[in-house]
Amino acid sequence: MKIRPAQQGDLAAMTGLLKQLFDIEEDFTYDPSKQAKGLELLLAAPNGRIMVAELNSVVIGMAAGQILISTAEGAPALVIEDVIVDAMFRQQGIGSTLLDALAGWGRSCGAGRMQLLADKKNHQALQFYRSQNWRETKLICLRKYHTA
Repeated sequence: MKIRPAQQGDLAAMTGLLKQLFDIEEDFTYDPSKQAKGLELLLAAPNGRIMVAELNSVVIGMAAGQILISTAEGAPALVIEDVIVDAMFRQQGIGSTLLDALAGWGRSCGAGRMQLLADKKNHQALQFYRSQNWRETKLICLRKYHTA
């Protein structure tokens, strides 16, 4: 298995992985054109990075991150999204390897803190994050869409 930064040629595989993720998460609906557009934007963003896990030239996992400035830290922070490993390859250390690679990139950008969101009903993911020493905070996530 190889961990590497995602490339344009990985879009179809990553979009397929996002389908698996959005099938679990209640807040999001899978729309391949929207997910492909978002991935393209992130690939082009200087403050973003998508890491993929590749086995025999097939992308089997991904994790995306973006750097933002945290006023609480007075420094950059890494926001992680879209951590997913194909169901056939879970429980093999791929997710933690992806997160470690993304954390390394974040540190190289000056990020001293990482944060992520997880669906509160995705017990498998929550157990995984806890096993990786992620801790829940007292914050909640709120969302609002712009209206025309």
